[in-house]
Amino acid sequence: MNCHQCNGVVGIEDRFCEECGANLLPDTSSSQVGASCQKCGATPDKIDIDRYCNQCGHRQVEVAEDTLQLDISPKLAGVSDRGRRHHQNEDAIALKIIDLQTHVLVVCDGVSSSQSPQLASQAAANTCLLGIATALDSNLSPDTAITQGIAKALKAVSAIPLDPLDREEPSSTTIVTAIVRNNLATLGWLGDSRAYWIAKTNSQQLTQDDSWMREIVAAGQMTAAEAEQSPHAHAIVRWLGADISEAEAEPNLCNFSIPDSGYLLLCTDGLWNYAPDPTYLYHLIQQVTDDSPIAIANHLIQYANQQGGQDNITVAILKLNPA
Repeated sequence: MNCHQCNGVVGIEDRFCEECGANLLPDTSSSQVGASCQKCGATPDKIDIDRYCNQCGHRQVEVAEDTLQLDISPKLAGVSDRGRRHHQNEDAIALKIIDLQTHVLVVCDGVSSSQSPQLASQAAANTCLLGIATALDSNLSPDTAITQGIAKALKAVSAIPLDPLDREEPSSTTIVTAIVRNNLATLGWLGDSRAYWIAKTNSQQLTQDDSWMREIVAAGQMTAAEAEQSPHAHAIVRWLGADISEAEAEPNLCNFSIPDSGYLLLCTDGLWNYAPDPTYLYHLIQQVTDDSPIAIANHLIQYANQQGGQDNITVAILKLNPA
C-alpha cells in the first residue's frame, strides 16, 4: 500500500508512515468512518477505531478514488480506473525510474473471487517494484531482478490476513512487470495481465496468458473460436497467492529488443478484453493528438469505459525512442 501523503510504501497494518509520519488511519470526521461494515453490513457504531468490525471481525478497507493517475515523466505514465461496473478498484500499478536508462513498470489485477483482491494487487505491485529496484542496485541482471521481485511479491500477498470463515480463496493477483534498460525490455508475468509493443510497424503482444483458453488451444483440444465460447475461457491457471508455492510462482520471462520508436504498454484485461489486437491498440493511440504517455493512457481508459467498463482498467505506458 502507499501513504496518502508522500506515496511511500507502507504495510497493510501500519498506523503511521515511517517516511513522513502521516496518520494512516481514516479521519474520524469522514463519511467513510460512518459507513456500515463492508462485509456483514453492521451499523457504524460496530466499527472500532482500528477499523475492525466488532460483529464479524472484518477490517474495513479504505476505499480508493475511482481513478489513480501516475504521470512520472514525459516518457512514463500510467492510469488505473475502477471502470463502470465494479464497486472498487482491484487493480494496482507501480512505476519507477531507476536512472536515465532504466525504467520499471508493474501492473497487477487482484482476483475478484479471492479475499481482499485490492490488497493483494497493491501489495504485489509495491513489493515487486521495491524488490526489483533493490536487485538492480545490487547489479543483478534484469531476469534475476524480476524473479526476486515477484518472489517478494508472493510473500507480501501471502502475508495478508485471511478470514477463516470466508469461503473465498486466499488473496491472489496476477502480475506483469517490465524492466527497460538500453533499449532492451525484460518481461516477467503470471496470469493474464499483458505487455504489448505498440508501433507503426511490428506491433505485437509480448506476453502469453496463463489461461485455460490458451492451454486448451495450444494442446489442440479446441479451436480458439470454440474455446472462447466456454465459461472457462478467461480462467487463469497461474497467479500469486497464499495457495501458491515459490516454485509455482516462478515467473514467465522473455526479452524484447526495442526495434524503433513506439510504446511499451502493460495492461489488465479491463483494457485488452475490448482491444486484444495490438494493431487495433496502435490505431486507438493514433487517435490521440497529444502523444504523451499520460494522455494516451487516459484515452485508452476512456475507450474501455465507453465499451462498457465491465472490469477495472489499468494501463502503464513507456514511450521509447531508441537512438
